[in-house]
Amino acid sequence: MGTKTVIAADYREWQVQRRIEWTTPAVGDEFEHDVDAGSGAVVLILSALAFFWLMLLIWAPDQVVFPWFYWVVVVIGLGFFPVRWLLRRPFTITAKTQGGYDLPPEKWTGMVRGLATAREETRVVIRSLKNRSTPGHADSPLQPIN
Repeated sequence: MGTKTVIAADYREWQVQRRIEWTTPAVGDEFEHDVDAGSGAVVLILSALAFFWLMLLIWAPDQVVFPWFYWVVVVIGLGFFPVRWLLRRPFTITAKTQGGYDLPPEKWTGMVRGLATAREETRVVIRSLKNRSTPGHADSPLQPIN
């Protein structure tokens, strides 16, 4: 999503932005446990799996016929986890304003997980700005940054 400009109830102009995070940032207590073991294990497992499927198809006798629903199951099985991974990525939502005549500039930011949750939270932030002039509420993931 690009930046969406919202005029709040107190006539301040806010920019609301939703951005996908491709890596999960380490925050708070998770910082010490955020150790990346590298991509070697992933490459090894995926190459072994590809080798297994290739050998299964090459060594199959000519009389073996794979029905169409077999290929549907294979495609769904291979596509499930990448799609799930993509849809469950963390999103950072940011709302900021330059301030008003007698109001200071503000910046609020927060993180949610999942595309649908990020869209809904962005709608909640925009609605809150239009009605209450503040992007956050009691149980909002957005917190003020100063």
